[in-house]
Formats: sequence, structure tokens, C-alpha cells
Amino acid sequence: MTATDRQVSIVEVGARDGLQNEQTPVPLTTKLALIDDLAGAGIRTIEAGSFVNPTAIPQMADSDALFATLRRVPGVTYTALTPNIRGLERAMAARVDEVAVFAAASESFSQRNIRCSIAESLQRFEPVLAQATAAGIPVRGYVSCVLGCPYEGSISPDAVERVTRGLLDMGCYEVSLGDTIGVGTPGSMQALLELLLADIPAHRLAAHCHDTYGQALANILIALQCGLRRIDAAVAGLGGCPFAPGATGNVATEDVVYMLHGMGFDTGIDLDRLVAAGNAISAALARENASRVATARTRRRDARAQDAAATR
Repeated sequence: MTATDRQVSIVEVGARDGLQNEQTPVPLTTKLALIDDLAGAGIRTIEAGSFVNPTAIPQMADSDALFATLRRVPGVTYTALTPNIRGLERAMAARVDEVAVFAAASESFSQRNIRCSIAESLQRFEPVLAQATAAGIPVRGYVSCVLGCPYEGSISPDAVERVTRGLLDMGCYEVSLGDTIGVGTPGSMQALLELLLADIPAHRLAAHCHDTYGQALANILIALQCGLRRIDAAVAGLGGCPFAPGATGNVATEDVVYMLHGMGFDTGIDLDRLVAAGNAISAALARENASRVATARTRRRDARAQDAAATR
């Protein structure tokens, strides 16, 4: 691999996609501490909030205050979801570095998630892209349910291609392919990417995998082998989806980084500090850290500390 091929960028979605499904309100101070910890670990793209209707996603109701308060680390891009012009205007007022729009490859999921058809969702995004582009704000696209839908089952790669192409054509610099319910396998990921990459350069695509069936790392490996170099992940495996029954968390950032480093990729991330960030937010949420790497490294650290104490 060339030096460029060895560079993999992590898009950390824990502070938004990871926390949006929490039933108990997460204090603003906790969110800010998480974002600080992630930046301190070397994460350079952090999805920090979402300018959606607060009645739909109450956990994101404080995104205006969050962006007004967060400590901006030089070199870190702080992003947010913006479903419509109103959301974009709020994001611009909050000085968001980058925004994202989100569509689905499933008609049923589109109706449940944003209450409109896929075609209507793309039409809604056109003025958002136009205004953001005029303001010099990059726009990323998301496509949900690319490898399966909780309501429709299997999704045709052709359907994913149509939505992905639609987002790219209207001005998204990149589209993140979301296995929202985590049912994809290396075989289905390979088939999807073979179709998309026949017409779309790998640098315009990213992988966003949930680990419901334990396939996320395997699917990410396929994405890497196909040339993708942008991976979405959530520290401590936080997340789920309010509109996808049964969907568990995103793939844990710690597990992805451990795999990448073991394969010789460069992420610029300090794994020990990342583990500490995941442990801190897990403790704040009173839950176990879902990252297997974090759990293993923490147990090893604690065992060594006990051994050291016993020999004093």
C-alpha cells in the first residue's frame, strides 16, 4: 500500500447517532465531555449533533447549545445532521463545520423515519444543498438500510445506487452507506460495492455498519478491500435507531481502530485515550462498554494494577 492507501479516516458518530436513542436525557455537560475526549484521542471528524425537530428526537434538542458551548480543537471537523432548510439555518447560526442529509434505500423506512417518499426526500434536500453550497459548507449524504430494512427485508443494490447517485449528483461530496439494522454480511456488502464502484469512485463512499448480527468488522474489511477509506463508528458501540426496531449499536470505534492498526493502516488515533473516552461515556450512561477491545484492554490494565499493588 502507498502512504495514501494506508490512511483511513474515522467519522465518529457516537455523540449524535450513538446518543440519540438514549431514553434518559443525557446532560449537555456529558455530551461536551465526550466530544472533548474524542478530539483528545485524535478523532478528526466528530458528528456532534442534529438539527432535527426536537419532538422527533428529544435527545438532540440541545444541539444549538452544544455547538455554542463546545471547545473547538483546531483540525477537528464538527458536523451535524440537517433534514431541511430550517435545520440548515440553525446549523449555520451555530457555526457547524459540515452538515449531512439523510435518505433511505427503503420506501417504508423513509416514510417511518422522515415521513415522505424517497423521491420527496431528495427533493427536500435540493434547497439545503443549494444554500449550504452557496455558504461554502460541505454536505455529506447518508443512505439508510443499504443491506436490509426492518419493514421490507432485503434491499436491492440497484435501489441503493439510485439514492446514492441522487445525493452525489445534487452536490454531496460523499455518501455514507448505512447498514442500519446490521443484517449485512460480507457477501451482501461485496455485491453492493461491486455495483456502486463500477460507476462511483471509492473516495466518494463511506461505510456505516451496525453490529446487530456481529458482522460489522467483517463488512468493514470488505469495504477496505474495495478501496473505501472512510469508516463511521461510535465509541463504546453506542447507538441504535429510533425507527429501526431491534437495531443495536454502531460498530465500536475502538474495535475498528484496533483492527485498522493491526492491518497497518494509519488513523492518527490514540487507542488508549479512545478506550478511556468510551469507558467514561459508558460510566456516565451507567452501562457496559460494548467494545470488546475496550473491555479486554481495561481488564488487562486492571489486572496489572492489582498485580503491582500485591507486590508492594
